[in-house]
Amino acid sequence: MRFVSNVGSDRVLDLVRPWMQPGHQLDMVSPMFSLFAYSALLDELPCVSKARLVLPPRPPAVAQGTEPDGLGLLGTAADRPYRNTLQAPWLARKLAAWLAQIAEVRQAHGAIPQGTLVLRDEQGRAQQAALGSFSFSTDGLGVTPGNPLSLIQASENPAEAQMLSQWFDAQWTVLRDQPQAKAELIEQLQVLGSHRDASSVYALILHHLFANGDGLDEERIVKSATGIRNTVVWKKLYKFQRDGVVGAIDKLDRFGGCIIADSVGLGKTFEALAIIKYHELRNDRVLVLCPKRLRDNWTLYKANDRRNVLASDRFNYDVLNHTDLSRDGGHSGDIDLSHVNWGNYDLVVIDESHNFRNKKSPRQGNETRYDRLMRKIIREGVKTRVLMLSATPVNNRLADLRNQIAFVTEGDDTALFEHGIASIDSTTRRAQKAFNRWLELPNEEKTPSLLIEMLGFDYFALLDHLTIARSRRHIEKYYGTHETGRFPERLPPINIKADVDRAGAFRSIRDINLEIRRLNLAAYAPLRYVLAHKQQAYDAKYSTQIRGGESFFRQVDREESLIHLLRVNVLKRMESAVSSFALTVQRQLHDVEATLAQIEAHNDEIEELDIADVDIDDPAFETLLVGRKVKVLLSDVDLLRWKQDLIEDRNRLATLHALAEQVTADRDDKLIRLREQFAAKCAAPINDGNRKLIIFTAFADTASYLYAQIAPWAKAELGLDSALVTGAGRNQATLPGLRRDLTSILSAFSPRSKERPEELAHEGELDILIATDCISEGQNLQDCDWLINYDIHWNPVRIIQRFGRIDRIGSTNTRIQLVNFWPNMELEEYINLEQRVSGRMVLLDISATGEENIIEQQSGNQMNDLE
Repeated sequence: MRFVSNVGSDRVLDLVRPWMQPGHQLDMVSPMFSLFAYSALLDELPCVSKARLVLPPRPPAVAQGTEPDGLGLLGTAADRPYRNTLQAPWLARKLAAWLAQIAEVRQAHGAIPQGTLVLRDEQGRAQQAALGSFSFSTDGLGVTPGNPLSLIQASENPAEAQMLSQWFDAQWTVLRDQPQAKAELIEQLQVLGSHRDASSVYALILHHLFANGDGLDEERIVKSATGIRNTVVWKKLYKFQRDGVVGAIDKLDRFGGCIIADSVGLGKTFEALAIIKYHELRNDRVLVLCPKRLRDNWTLYKANDRRNVLASDRFNYDVLNHTDLSRDGGHSGDIDLSHVNWGNYDLVVIDESHNFRNKKSPRQGNETRYDRLMRKIIREGVKTRVLMLSATPVNNRLADLRNQIAFVTEGDDTALFEHGIASIDSTTRRAQKAFNRWLELPNEEKTPSLLIEMLGFDYFALLDHLTIARSRRHIEKYYGTHETGRFPERLPPINIKADVDRAGAFRSIRDINLEIRRLNLAAYAPLRYVLAHKQQAYDAKYSTQIRGGESFFRQVDREESLIHLLRVNVLKRMESAVSSFALTVQRQLHDVEATLAQIEAHNDEIEELDIADVDIDDPAFETLLVGRKVKVLLSDVDLLRWKQDLIEDRNRLATLHALAEQVTADRDDKLIRLREQFAAKCAAPINDGNRKLIIFTAFADTASYLYAQIAPWAKAELGLDSALVTGAGRNQATLPGLRRDLTSILSAFSPRSKERPEELAHEGELDILIATDCISEGQNLQDCDWLINYDIHWNPVRIIQRFGRIDRIGSTNTRIQLVNFWPNMELEEYINLEQRVSGRMVLLDISATGEENIIEQQSGNQMNDLE
């Protein structure tokens, strides 16, 4: 006899398959009899001419017409993926037919302690046998992982198999003929294989979910004794928001964390404030981590300020910026970071949690913000619950979701094992591979429904356990609009593909792209030119340890990656505006000329130095060093080769700059078509009297160019006032009496949604807002009904966040319009933007509410339930 490991190619399944041939016989004693084990041998078992099965007795307490628990017909927890294929009824019918035709069944008098298999040839001679800790189940056959302590032995010759066959024959004789055993088993299989109407299935699901009172009982979850229902914030919540708060508190208690992923504009901040107040009433200490630009949104509600509508609730949480996690000292507001007791927070609320989606490798042993949040706040000190707010928890890849979930599980990959998720990492990796396969399909096959099917049950189970995601359509369907009022109708997006030069004189994008790819960009890669015998010293100074020191990421490789990104960025600037392209090329040309000037000023008669001994911040060495963050000694560089590449770059950049400068505003096709959209909107507003619109761009240079070209034209031709917001202290407005701070400009643009005091009405009202993504999150601008994406951000999250500024609760507009400026077909060939954004948008949409795909949205406000 030999041992069978039951893994890899040494499985019970592999042992028996060769002997299941026409005319052969099967004898089996098994404590289980699974449909999915039968499925694994579906092609082989029909070949057997005879089968004798010894199975456990039917439990007497099991009611007639139900599955006998002792047999495990529907398998174990490991068989959930097979059950989810919904083939169990079909398999049950197939197995019942096979039993009726071939098998004899007898029941043991008591429990069966272990399994036995005997396979015989046409003459009935035993040829192969196995016995031990296995059964006729997927783990017993080795299809799914089993208990590693199981001991299984197999015969190595017919003589050993004959010994086991004699034992089986003796047991079979003792049990005598039992015709009712086979009939009972076939009856059970027929019950499993019978057709069930949809209403019965639905009723059974509800029974299993709520029979034991495990549903969302608001009183059980949110204790009235805390006084939460008497607070102002609770009374301000809509019914769907209160349900979201109850669900989030339940998940915080059961799992230690939750992601509220409601669509943008549905009041996630107020839901979070209610959760915060509930914890404060339980004497919990709360920390809010938010992007710096949204800090005022949170500090207002804890301030003694007349604008604070929740002042009587006396909130007492701490507010820190995301970037504060990178600091060891200094102040954040009135908080001294050097004295913060990071491990003493019972609840951490992370606003825009998708900003923590990346777990970057620390440089030279330094901690990242992600690592510090995990170590100092979540793992150390008291048990910390984590509430995350993000309409878009998945940005580019499913690892984004996994990295945020790690805050809930404290990095434990098996934390949800008892809830059916064996490995969070494996679940997201499998789903990511499925998404990648979906992306490669032809466009006509690439549907959201197919992606949902390919992602698999486990991925959506993971979302269901830890996220709460409701869309506008969800609220309208299940809550009605009596409380909230109707949401504005999203009109089908207007998609425009403009040329670069209306005169048609600009060189083809193919030629421009070829010139960009030929750029060495040598000014940004000084390490490329370090002499061979000096490279080791620079690697030691600038390389980064990764994987805990297992390997290094060389700075020279980082520079080459940067060069690639710079080339792509130049082309992306072309997609944004030809003026931005010209400015970018001009800056790079200036950097090249500055580097050449440093090289020309180099004195060859300089004492030999070692970069390891040089303090790069010491002014004494300034004339000997070149580079920005990475400094190199000019004496360590192949100056001749570097100078040649720099001169080549200078010539190419000068040519590109001259070409771009030729396309003036009166030839800029994209700008002209933007003005046409303005005129059309004002001539036929989609909401009576509303002439407001927002223009978003990814680049401050483009925003400044648009303001310079649009503001005077709109004032003179259409009588519209404009403002520019870039987040870089260069805000502008055509209203002479308006202050230039962000709050004043946004209040003048959307005075109703911003609740601007009447005493400030004299400042006037803006109609056009030109902005970068500095205001794409956390701003209520729903007085406006038109939003234009002058360029499409690489990240679809930005597009959703932008549109969320006008698509919000409380909008008085009946319709809202999105306009997208895409690259023309020739430019799209090179940056592949539309396909990339559209693909990521579908993944993001499915991972959130199912209603976020505003790029490919159809009219009719469809409801996409993803139950």
